[in-house]
Amino acid sequence: MPAKRSPARRPTMKDIAQRAGVSESAVSFALNDRPGVSEITRDRVRRVAEQLGWRPSTAARQLSGEGAATVGLVLARPADTLGVDSFFLQLISGIQEVLAERHLGLLFQVVEDVDDECAVYRRWWAEHRVDGVLVVDPRTDDARPDLLDELGLPAVVIGGAPDARHPGLSTVWADDAGAMAAVVDQLSALGHRRIVHIAGLPGLAHTERRIRTLRAEAERRGLGDVRSVTTDYSDAEGAAVTRRVLQGGVLESGALEGGVVEGGSPPTALIYDNDVMAVAGVAAATELGFSVPGDVSVVAWEDSALCRMVKPWLSALSRDTVEFGRTAAKELTSLLDGGPARTVRVPVPRLISRESTGPCGA
Repeated sequence: MPAKRSPARRPTMKDIAQRAGVSESAVSFALNDRPGVSEITRDRVRRVAEQLGWRPSTAARQLSGEGAATVGLVLARPADTLGVDSFFLQLISGIQEVLAERHLGLLFQVVEDVDDECAVYRRWWAEHRVDGVLVVDPRTDDARPDLLDELGLPAVVIGGAPDARHPGLSTVWADDAGAMAAVVDQLSALGHRRIVHIAGLPGLAHTERRIRTLRAEAERRGLGDVRSVTTDYSDAEGAAVTRRVLQGGVLESGALEGGVVEGGSPPTALIYDNDVMAVAGVAAATELGFSVPGDVSVVAWEDSALCRMVKPWLSALSRDTVEFGRTAAKELTSLLDGGPARTVRVPVPRLISRESTGPCGA
C-alpha cells in the first residue's frame, strides 16, 4: 500500500515573519493595513506573503469581525428544473465574475420553499456564514424582505419592483411589463387575437406582472381570447400545456387566468416564459400536426442558444443576463463596502423576431 500523503501545510504569519525578518506583530499590522510599521516594511511583508501564497483564514476573519468573505444565494425552486434553465446559469456566471474580482466566495443552496429559504438565512446569520445575500424570485406576498431587515443582513433583490417599505435593501429589476407589451404589440400587428401565455411559477412577482400586463394589453386592443396558464418552468409541463391548449381541452381553473375553457378554438400564438418550455412546445405542436408559424406563432422569454438550435428558429426576448448578474453582485459589494441601498433598473428585454412568428393564418 502506498504511504498516505500528508496534507500540504498552509503558510502562516510566523513563516512570513521569518522570511521577511520582522516580528509576527509587524506582519499582522502590515497585512491588516494598520499603523505601527513603516511603508517599506509593509511592502516587504506583503511581497513575502504573496510569494508564499498566504491568504487570511475565514475563521480568523470572523473572529476579528472582518466578515466571512462569502455571500449567499438560496434558490427555492424544484431542483430538477435547474439543469436546463439558461437564465440562472448565465445569472450566476455574471455574479461569480464580480465576486472573483473581490476574492469573495458564493455559498449556494437549493431548498423546497420560501419557509426553508428563510430558515437558511437565519442559520447563516447566526453562524456568521455570509456577509450578505442575493435574493431571487421575488414573491407577491414575500416574507423575506422583512426577515432580512430584521436580521440586518445586507441584501440585493434580483427581479423585484422598487419597494419603498424596505429602504435598506437594494433592488435590481427589469421591466417585465414593458417586455410583455412589446410581444403583444407585435403579435397583434400580425393579426393574432387568440393568444395563450404559458407562464412560470404562480406567485412569483414577475409571473404576476406578465399576466397582468398581458390581460391589460389584450383589453386595450380588444383581443377577446387571451389567457395565461402557470407551470413549473419544465419542458414536461411546457409540452403538456401546449397539447391541451392546441387540442382545445380542459384547463384547470387553478392554473388558468381568465376562467375554464373547453372545446374552444386553439390559439394562434403562444408566449412561453422560458426557452426550454418554448422548444418543448414547438415539438408538441409539431407532433399534433400544427405548423410553426403557419398555424401557431411562438415567442420565448429568455433568448439562448437553444432558441437557435431548433427549426424554426424561435423569436425571443433577449437581454444580457450575465450583465444582470454582474449588476446585482456589484450592488451587493457596494452595500458590503458601506454604500447606500439603491434601486437599479436594467434595460428592457428586446424582442428578436425570427422564424417562429408570422401572420395569423386562421
